[in-house]
Amino acid sequence: MPQPLAGLVVLDLTHVLAGPFASMTLADLGARVIKVERPGTGDDTRTFPPFKSGKSAYFAAINHGKASIALDLKAEDDRATFERLVARADIILENYRPGVMEKLGYGWDDLSSRFPRLIYGAVSGFGHTGPDAKRPAYDMVVQARGGVMSITGEAGREPVRVGASIGDIVAGMYLAQGVLAALYDRERTGRGRKIDISMLDSQLAILEHAVAITSVTGKPPGPTGARHPSIAPFETFHASDGLFVIAAGNDKLFEKLCLALMLPIADDPRFATNAARCENARLLKRLIEAVTLENTRSYWIQKLTAAGIPNAPIQNIDQVMHDPQILARNMVVDVLDRNGRKAFVAAGNPIKISGVEDRSSRGPAPDLDGNRGEILRWLDGE
Repeated sequence: MPQPLAGLVVLDLTHVLAGPFASMTLADLGARVIKVERPGTGDDTRTFPPFKSGKSAYFAAINHGKASIALDLKAEDDRATFERLVARADIILENYRPGVMEKLGYGWDDLSSRFPRLIYGAVSGFGHTGPDAKRPAYDMVVQARGGVMSITGEAGREPVRVGASIGDIVAGMYLAQGVLAALYDRERTGRGRKIDISMLDSQLAILEHAVAITSVTGKPPGPTGARHPSIAPFETFHASDGLFVIAAGNDKLFEKLCLALMLPIADDPRFATNAARCENARLLKRLIEAVTLENTRSYWIQKLTAAGIPNAPIQNIDQVMHDPQILARNMVVDVLDRNGRKAFVAAGNPIKISGVEDRSSRGPAPDLDGNRGEILRWLDGE
C-alpha cells in the first residue's frame, strides 16, 4: 500500500521549526515536499550546531526527505518559477510575518482566486488576526506569554522554558492537522481552505488542567515541579539510588500501589479519594518515600510493573534512543546521504498506519538549491 499522502505536492516556504515540523509530518506520510529557500542562506537551521561533515544535524532531523530550490520571490524569473510550482501544488505552507505574502502578491486571497483547490497553511507567532498579529515571536516568547513557563519548574524558583521547543512543535502539529482536515474538506467541496495557526494559541490549547483550575478557583496555578496538580500520587519519588516516577492515576491503582508498598493507607480518609490525596500530596509523598528509599529504582520499577502500576525510570536522551520499546516501534531512524549511506539519526514517525510501511530510514536532507534541476524537469513534464 502506498503512503497515504502519496501524490500530494507540498510547497514549503517555512523555515526554522514550526512549519518545517508540519511539512516533515506530511513528508513522512508520503507527500512530496519542495522546500523553497532564500538564495545564498536558505533555512536558518542550516547554521545550527551540531555539525557533521559540515552539515547541520538539526536541519537534517527536520528536513530529511524534502527537496530544495532557492528562489527570490522579488525577482521576476524566480517568481515565474514559483508560480509554476504553485500551479502544481496541493498545499502551500508559509511562516512569514502576517502581511509579507500579501506584499509579494501571494497571500491567501491572491492565490485562492487563481488556484481554488490550493490549501494554504500559515503558522506565525500570534496568528493573522488580533492586535499583535504582526509582532515577531520565537518558541520561548510564546512559552512565556502563553502561560507554559508560569507552571514549569520548581515552586519558589524562577520560571523555566520546557526543554523541548513546544512553542514551535505544537503549532506545527496543529498546522499538519489543519492541512489534513482541509484535504478531507476539499474532497467534498473541491475547494481549498486557509489554515491560520498561532503559536500563542497553540500554547493555551495544551494547558487543559491549568485552564480548568483557573476558571473554577480564580487562582492560576504555579509550578509544581514534577507533581501533577490534579492527580496524586503522580510525580517523582526517591529510591535509594535516585529518582523514578510513579503515576497512580485513579483509586484502584492507588490501592494496588499501597499493596505493593505494604503501606496501609488506602482507606485513610486523607488518601481515600484523588481529591483528598491532592490536598495531602506532600504528606503522601513522604509516606511513600519512607518505603521506596529502602530499595533501588530498578527494584521498585520491577515490583510496581509486575503489580500493573504505571511507573518509569527517568531516562536521558541516549537511554531513550536505545530503549527496546522505542526501537521496536521504529522511532529511531537513519537519515541517509545522497549515496544511500547513513549520515544522521532522527526521530521516527509516531503515526503508525495499518498496511503502510514504516520505513527505518529517510531520504537525505537537501542541499540548498540541490534539487533545482529535477524540480525544473518535473515542471517541464520530463
